[in-house]
Amino acid sequence: MKILTAIQRSVLLVVASAAAYVRPKDDRERGDVPGWVMITLMSAVLVAALLAIAGPALEGLFNQAIDQVSP
Repeated sequence: MKILTAIQRSVLLVVASAAAYVRPKDDRERGDVPGWVMITLMSAVLVAALLAIAGPALEGLFNQAIDQVSP
C-alpha cells in the first residue's frame, strides 16, 4: 500500500507543478486563471479517485509480478 501512496503523491505533485508552469504564449490574453485552478484540482481529484478505486487491483498485479520474478 505504501507504493500506491507514493504514486498518488507523485501524480499530485506533477499535476500541481504542471499547472504552475502553464503560461500563455501571448501576454495580452492571460486566460481564465480560476478556470485553470479548477481544471487542476478536478484532475488531481480524478486521479486520486481512480487510484483509490483501482488501488487493490494494481497492488495485486504488482505483487503477482514480483512473485513471478522472485526465485
